[in-house]
Amino acid sequence: MKKYTSILIGIVLLFVLSACGEKSKEDVVEKLESMAENMSAYQSQAMMTLKTGKEKQVYRIEVAHKKKDYYRVLLKNEKDEESSQIILRNEEGVFVLTPALNKSFKFQSEWPSNNSQPYLFQSLIKDIADDSEATFTTTENYFVFETKTSYESNSNLPYQTIYFDKKTYAPVLVKVLDHDKNSLVEVEYSNFELDPELPENTFDMEINMTSSIFGVPVMAQEDLPTQLTVLYPSELLGAELVEENQMEIENGKRVLLSYEGNKNFAIIQETMGIYPTSTASPEMVNGEPVDLGFTIGAQTSKSLEWHYQGVNYYLASDQLTKEEMQEVAQSMSMDEAMK
Repeated sequence: MKKYTSILIGIVLLFVLSACGEKSKEDVVEKLESMAENMSAYQSQAMMTLKTGKEKQVYRIEVAHKKKDYYRVLLKNEKDEESSQIILRNEEGVFVLTPALNKSFKFQSEWPSNNSQPYLFQSLIKDIADDSEATFTTTENYFVFETKTSYESNSNLPYQTIYFDKKTYAPVLVKVLDHDKNSLVEVEYSNFELDPELPENTFDMEINMTSSIFGVPVMAQEDLPTQLTVLYPSELLGAELVEENQMEIENGKRVLLSYEGNKNFAIIQETMGIYPTSTASPEMVNGEPVDLGFTIGAQTSKSLEWHYQGVNYYLASDQLTKEEMQEVAQSMSMDEAMK
């Protein structure tokens, strides 16, 4: 009998010791918050796959961050490097840069703190800390959290699953989920480096507008399209096209599409010119940068503007919500038009 009792006690002790070796949710959150607080800078590389439209979009992402509020996010479009963009935050504000077109938006914005950002380490930690109902599990190699997201203008992506490496606590994978827990956005990290030495000009707007960062030269005026291929949205939200006006402009053509119905809106499309680097200045926007899947645009409460493949698009409405404007814009991508 004593023999069996000793064996039983040994088994119980084994389980207790094993449990003691496992990190709790609180332990992991505390460690992650400490990392975010104590780091002076970080760099990361990742691949982001968007499945929010009919055509999958893939971006290579490189992030450089310097404490406290300096960010540079390189978004390299795998299909069209000339449409690659930079989101930049420095002491002057927030910028969205398209170096190949020598075009830029400037925002007085709280980005990135006003929305979830699956490719930013601090944003992931903030979402975990802010969600008291976040779930925590472990696998052999990863700590796994499922949390709510905070997308101000996209209620279709309410959840995310975040994987951290057990040894380094570096982010490994983020899956942003819809209401049915389908993964629509995935960010897979290939590298995460704490406290790197960053060049002094990393966050300089003018330096980042040079094309060398992507290896794509600034497009010449003659390389831009002069024949405008008019795109029509497939998502109309109960409206219909009532008028189409076309006019010639200096750089080609401008088209105005007017839609009326449950909610009215108008869309302007025009071929765009290239400004010399020495004279180009950012376009001021009283709004926020927004990810449309195929490009980063500039959104206010009543408008949405974006550049893509040498064409400028401007959507205006005092009736559509921000989310509805994005739905209309996303249904106008060239990939959608070719289907």
